[in-house]
Amino acid sequence: MITVLIIDDEENLRKLMARVIELEGYHVVQAANSKEGLKLLSKEPVQVVISDVKLPDGNGVELTSKIKQEYPALEVIVLTAYGTIEDGVKAIKNGAFDYLTKGDHQEKILPLLSKASEKALLQQKVVQLESKLQNKFGFDTILGNTKLIQQSIDLARKVATTDTTVLLLGETGTGKEVFAQAIHYESTRKAKSFVALNCSAFPKDLLESELFGHAEGAFTGATKAKKGYIEEAHDGTLFLDEIGEMNIDLQAKLLRVLETGEYYRVGESRVKKVNVRFIAATNRNLEKESEAGHFRMDLFYRLSVFTISLPSLRDRQTDIPLLARYFVKQFSLKTNKKEPLISDSFLKALQHHAWKGNIRELKNVIERSVILSDDQLDARVLPSDFTLDHDHSSPTLADAEKMHIRKVLLTAGGNKTQAAKLLDIGLTTLYQKIKDYNL
Repeated sequence: MITVLIIDDEENLRKLMARVIELEGYHVVQAANSKEGLKLLSKEPVQVVISDVKLPDGNGVELTSKIKQEYPALEVIVLTAYGTIEDGVKAIKNGAFDYLTKGDHQEKILPLLSKASEKALLQQKVVQLESKLQNKFGFDTILGNTKLIQQSIDLARKVATTDTTVLLLGETGTGKEVFAQAIHYESTRKAKSFVALNCSAFPKDLLESELFGHAEGAFTGATKAKKGYIEEAHDGTLFLDEIGEMNIDLQAKLLRVLETGEYYRVGESRVKKVNVRFIAATNRNLEKESEAGHFRMDLFYRLSVFTISLPSLRDRQTDIPLLARYFVKQFSLKTNKKEPLISDSFLKALQHHAWKGNIRELKNVIERSVILSDDQLDARVLPSDFTLDHDHSSPTLADAEKMHIRKVLLTAGGNKTQAAKLLDIGLTTLYQKIKDYNL
């Protein structure tokens, strides 16, 4: 139900208006002055305010400005006395939806209230959507308490509110796209598109077409004109992942866009203008690549205006339990399983792993472990390469046999009959070894 706040010191007029509006199905709250009105706004989920200009403790025009600053999704309708249309015009400039002169407002208030309500509801939906996007993609989704990751988050927060080009450095799987999304959704461009392009996913000619778009007939198979990723990201953010894989000829064309905001579609001679914020990412040392002639030095300098290095997972081992618990909860919901308990042996094994694939590898391991687990996650559900990662002593024959049996059981999905066949041993022998090795 739409809630309307009426602010007017004329009690009879206020109550009459409230009654008319309530009969149309609205919920109405009332205030006799601006102080009461602001107090109600802090407590009630109001969509539309109807306020008189002349109030005992202030001016409705100034009040409109305060309301819009604090509650931008809310709409204000101003009531003016005869001969004070100027007040209504000022209120519009301050953000009011519209104004009515007292005397003829009875007939016009309901249609105007309907339009204001529609706009307010639409704006509230936009605010809610932006809030959901921030909750899903903002900096609060980046988990970690270690100094290294917090330093990276702090830098990203500071640059997010600017239009500065950002270069994210880090190993594969460290969360570069997550950082890029967070920077976008906490920037002034958050209402516009975030577009991501992996430069290593396309060969040179196709990457150019994907990036800049192409005209109809530009090449075989181009049956119609197509927008490129740059155009799709207009007024928003374009994330270029694996920028170090881009062909050096194509780098020159990208540099032109960064410097002038101009580009050409493939097969088209008409210049196009674009307004895009660029975020690039790489796991390569672009400075060394530039010195070796594999990457343009001028493009490197243009991209690296603001550089953020993301730490590897092995450099933030104390964050692993936090990340593991989060992913366990996430994948339990995804697989419709009861969330299992996490044993100390499981967490210890995770912390002692090399994590060459970083957070991406951790996610995959946790998802697999949740699928294989029953009520508890322990080291037995982890891949075999976890057991000896940091065991510098030589494994015994029994250790090797235990690891092999565990691996075969996992391969067989826990089916002991099938596992016994794969191991080429009797089922009774397998049960005895499972008991001996506490598998």
